[in-house]
Amino acid sequence: MNASQYVVIGAGLAGAATAWSLARRGHEVTVLERTRPAAHDGSSHGSARIFRYAYPDAFYTQLVIRARGGFDELERLSGNRLITATGSLDFGTIRDPKTLAAVLESAGVEHELLSAAEARARWPQIGVDTDVLWHPGAGVIDAETTVTTMLDAARHHGAQFFSPWPVSRVEATANGYRLNSGDGRTIDAERIVVASGGWLPALLDQLPLPAAFRATVPALQVSQEYAYHFPYRDEPASGPVWPTFIHKSEAIQTYSLPGGRDADYRGQKLAEYNGGRRIPSALDQDGVIDPANRQRIVEYVQHYLPGLVPEPYAETTCLFTNTANENFLVDGIDGITLLSPCSGHGAKFAPVIGDIAADAATGAAPVPERFTASAIGAAAHV
Repeated sequence: MNASQYVVIGAGLAGAATAWSLARRGHEVTVLERTRPAAHDGSSHGSARIFRYAYPDAFYTQLVIRARGGFDELERLSGNRLITATGSLDFGTIRDPKTLAAVLESAGVEHELLSAAEARARWPQIGVDTDVLWHPGAGVIDAETTVTTMLDAARHHGAQFFSPWPVSRVEATANGYRLNSGDGRTIDAERIVVASGGWLPALLDQLPLPAAFRATVPALQVSQEYAYHFPYRDEPASGPVWPTFIHKSEAIQTYSLPGGRDADYRGQKLAEYNGGRRIPSALDQDGVIDPANRQRIVEYVQHYLPGLVPEPYAETTCLFTNTANENFLVDGIDGITLLSPCSGHGAKFAPVIGDIAADAATGAAPVPERFTASAIGAAAHV
């Protein structure tokens, strides 16, 4: 039997970031991962996630600024490039570029407001249909490399990592908790952080949470999302440079980014935001693409993206774990911290979310009120 002061369940972006933050503070940390870090069937795999500052809520923009400092530190420590600069476009009838620009202005983030004609002249491969916000500091996060880099940094400070180690049940003990793998292995912990992504809904009832607190934990809606890679009409070396973009209209909400390693560097990743299939938990995913969603995205490319060939050459599924208001869950009781910083936009916050979760787990500082279970639950009933 092993024992550790802190055990982190899950080695995705959130779990790895929390382990790094706890370990560099001098705490004894063990990370347990169900299969492998940044597992392909989770939410932190691959090389392509959007990094952006544009939010209508200044709270999140300030959080991105803090997170960027963590990414910069990781890059300095490791020599790995974790964010590739591309810039980002925000447009669409319900994206409200002017409000986004006002938030970036107040935060001191470089940006431009462009007319649709100006944007089409600069990026002819994208058929924007409204005024556009451009901010050049945005880019693409290599999620998997970020996970492995944070785990390496945690190990540098003494953290241990065990994989495969699926947690099936947690029991209270006199000194904390005993985690069971289901195959006879156990590990004891004084405190635990549950960062199991889309597996969290299935694991909640296997945690010894007090009934009163368990009743406040908001519903976490897991969805199997669909993403597609479309080839560029012109090779990036000779054609226009592709930014990331978010397009929100009454008809459809999409996001897109250069596909990086996931797309052999020859295509753009494109997906409908929250266009996937709702499932009870990650245990229920099947990895099957919905043909109707594929057709909708192909038609979107035909209409809005003349710079792409409207025939996907690769496609994949991934998981969103959503709260009702898309705020993150970071809350706990009696030495158990629940961590669900996804809702489809969590990757860019990884380093700072690790710090917030470590604050919650150690009691070093309170978490932002909006991340508490009671605040998320209250918002869900408004």
